[in-house]
Amino acid sequence: MSGVGVTARGLGLKGPRGWAFRDVTFEAEPGSLIAIEGPSGSGRTCLLLVLTGRMKPTAGEAEVGECRLPKQMAAVRRVGGLAHVAGVAELEPALTVAEHLHERALLQRRFGDSLRALLRPRGERAAEAKLRIDTALATAGLDRDALPKGTRTAVRDLERMEALRLSIALALLGRPRMLGVDDTDLKLSDTERDEVWALLRSIAESGTTVVAVCSEAPENAVVVTTGKEKADAIAETGRA
Repeated sequence: MSGVGVTARGLGLKGPRGWAFRDVTFEAEPGSLIAIEGPSGSGRTCLLLVLTGRMKPTAGEAEVGECRLPKQMAAVRRVGGLAHVAGVAELEPALTVAEHLHERALLQRRFGDSLRALLRPRGERAAEAKLRIDTALATAGLDRDALPKGTRTAVRDLERMEALRLSIALALLGRPRMLGVDDTDLKLSDTERDEVWALLRSIAESGTTVVAVCSEAPENAVVVTTGKEKADAIAETGRA
């Protein structure tokens, strides 16, 4: 699956308490790793939701592939997948890994696949769903055999990295052209952060555009900064 290019010009979102973010301008090629960097509370998640068509911007405009924001939010949602976003794309602690995968595969088959795919024999659909799940888990680096109870492990018993990988795998089931991930480096050790960025970079290198929220962006990423003071500092160093 090929990724999408992302371009923003003067993008901003204003809420009841003022601007969540404003004047965001950047350009990224298809298959880029885009890091939304900034302190907590600086509008990082809001920007992620705007770029993935989940929130309508107040100012500016953007293009995600051939889709324009804010006019074509539904079209942008169809090409993007979200992972690890509280209240939008989060895991249910009581459900097992298998239950999450089965539920997402059913939703994908019912709402995401074409009518032609739905008319295929049941055996073919089951084989396709298994292949899709296996591929998504492998891409996200989640080893079922390494979990305490395999896919019968409940989400509440997963380590943070395992839960993050599962959330990414669920988003990848829809074969998105753009993957959005929130709080990428929250409460992770330095080693775990390196693992996550290596994972997201590998997904981007395979063609899928990745947009990831973080407190500190990695090297070789398209850095988009929220928070005016942080933006000024980065502009002075020539990174933005």
